Amino acid sequence: MVKQQDLTPSEIVEKLDQYIIGQKNAKRAVAVALRNRYRRLKLPEEIRDEVAPKNILMIGPTGVGKTEIARRLAKLCGAPFLKVEATKYTEVGYVGRDVESMVRDLMAVGINDVKAEMEEELKEKSVSAVEERLLDLLLPGSGDAKKKEEGKGVVLGNIFGGAAPVQNANVIQLGDGSAVSESSKEEEDKAAEDNSTREKFRQWLREGKLEDREVEVTVKPHGGAPNMEIIAGGNIEDLENSMQGIVNMINGGGKSKKRNVTIREARKIISEEVLESMVDRDKAVDIAKERVQQSGIIFIDEIDKIAVHNEAHGGSVSREGVQRDILPIVEGSNVNTKWGVIDTTHILFIAAGAFSMSKPSDLIPELQGRFPLRVELESLHKEEFRRILTEPRNSLIMQYTKLMETEGVTLNITEDAIDRMSVIAEDVNAKAENIGARRLHTIMEKVLDEISFDADKHNGETITVDSAYVDSKLNDVASNEDLSRYIL
Repeated sequence: MVKQQDLTPSEIVEKLDQYIIGQKNAKRAVAVALRNRYRRLKLPEEIRDEVAPKNILMIGPTGVGKTEIARRLAKLCGAPFLKVEATKYTEVGYVGRDVESMVRDLMAVGINDVKAEMEEELKEKSVSAVEERLLDLLLPGSGDAKKKEEGKGVVLGNIFGGAAPVQNANVIQLGDGSAVSESSKEEEDKAAEDNSTREKFRQWLREGKLEDREVEVTVKPHGGAPNMEIIAGGNIEDLENSMQGIVNMINGGGKSKKRNVTIREARKIISEEVLESMVDRDKAVDIAKERVQQSGIIFIDEIDKIAVHNEAHGGSVSREGVQRDILPIVEGSNVNTKWGVIDTTHILFIAAGAFSMSKPSDLIPELQGRFPLRVELESLHKEEFRRILTEPRNSLIMQYTKLMETEGVTLNITEDAIDRMSVIAEDVNAKAENIGARRLHTIMEKVLDEISFDADKHNGETITVDSAYVDSKLNDVASNEDLSRYIL
């Protein structure tokens, strides 16, 4: 994982360029905001707490990279990241989910990330424990025999003296003058035999010869106890989920179940259980809490949908109410979670919206002031569309080519076909709703529809897609404005 302190602003922009085309100003803004967080941590403690994060407001149409910039940014620095829609906190004039739930959800993300890292570090140590449990399933009781075999060197002396007879036992005299009971000798022989069998099975297990053998495993239920945070707030859905959890627990849903699975599946189940038991939960919570408070990122999408227009109408009170609920979280406040109190003062908030029906100035002044950095993302044109199709890692052209390779079909999409699709994407976005780069998905699916459907019939063939082929699939639709609105 690339760490935040390893990246300068220019390096952050270079990394983002691998996935997002254009939007130079937005990339520069988030790169500086991220670097400033690292710089703050190097300050003396008395100054550090005074430096607040510079929250960012991204303005631009859908599909131009707002969400992707924030998501990739979080991955670059390994920070806990959460994306929420502002509209989920209000619906038809009624307040929806508790606004503080975004902080609780971010903390949950942070804990999952830390646990995953800790489990990765413990994976090697867990191998032997998983192997022993698999052998116990394959040879029930052999584990006890092994323990007896290991402990056979421990001899208890006769409390009546070495020459005294052993009661109720057939005694076997050994060459060194000592004696053991016949029953003890039989137990040791059986333990040695069981141990030998266990070692054979261990070897087969390591060689993968037992992967398809079925064993019975006890599976613990996932999910744990029902979420009791509904007392602190939440909506009807949260209440229903929690009540369902309680009902399941009462009806025995919390009990372990037995399943017949292959060794391959059993290894996964047991590995999860062993790693879960090895992870120090308290330590994971402490690390996650520190990460969330110092480097957490919350991306609030569709913030323009809760902006209040000058004209009062139904729902405006609710939207303004949601803004006022979000305000203290962004300003910095203490939020109660089941893992403890989280201080949101240094969490970075990135808000985004198209602002096609409203303006940033329609937000309440206090909230506007909490997003001092404003970046306008540009609409995409045919040049950007062309680059999006070919340049990024895991580009669309590469994705479709690899998908067809699974059917034995070599897909050759020519340069003029890429140019033609880019022009059509720009044209349709201009005439219909501007949905940015998402338009390319629609166009490519339409162009490759027939090839994808009949791919199994063209195994071993090379199919060339050129501009003429693109026109044959899209010309009728693209030229008809009504059709393009609904199909492209």
